[in-house]
Amino acid sequence: LTYSIPIEGRDCVELMDYLGLKRAAILGTSRGGLISLALAATVKDRLIGVALNDIGPYLDPAGLEVIKNYIGRNPPQKTYAEAAAVRETMPGFANVPEGRWLEEVRKQFRETEDGLVIRYDPKLRDAVLDAGAQPAPDLWQLFDAFEGLPLCAIRGANSDLLSAETLAEM
Repeated sequence: LTYSIPIEGRDCVELMDYLGLKRAAILGTSRGGLISLALAATVKDRLIGVALNDIGPYLDPAGLEVIKNYIGRNPPQKTYAEAAAVRETMPGFANVPEGRWLEEVRKQFRETEDGLVIRYDPKLRDAVLDAGAQPAPDLWQLFDAFEGLPLCAIRGANSDLLSAETLAEM
């Protein structure tokens, strides 16, 4: 697999073609939001609208560091219950019910005799680290490509990736 935003955007367009979708609305979370920026700049006519979820044209470097510390790595917790208990140590997640947290943990990891194993391709880590080793591109130019499209942005109150200032500028 090759992880690059342009290739992943092309994959989205090819999937739309395969499904017979002339246009689609996009919900872009995290990397999906970055892909939606590229789609707006390259195939805007294929988009009905975009919802950006906790992502924008400027990514807070501190939030990127948090992601770099866990992406593509198996967690130290050995069971679903242990991983779900982490919420107790994370500020801002006090009101997330344990059942909801467990549901998310089960989606992200597989429980094995040796501990939890991520369910996604660990090579995604390489792409994120490689991108972080390059100067940050100016994504505001891509963001401007949304002009004329219905657009909304969602920012979690505890987001460390999309700052309140960036959201206000958007």
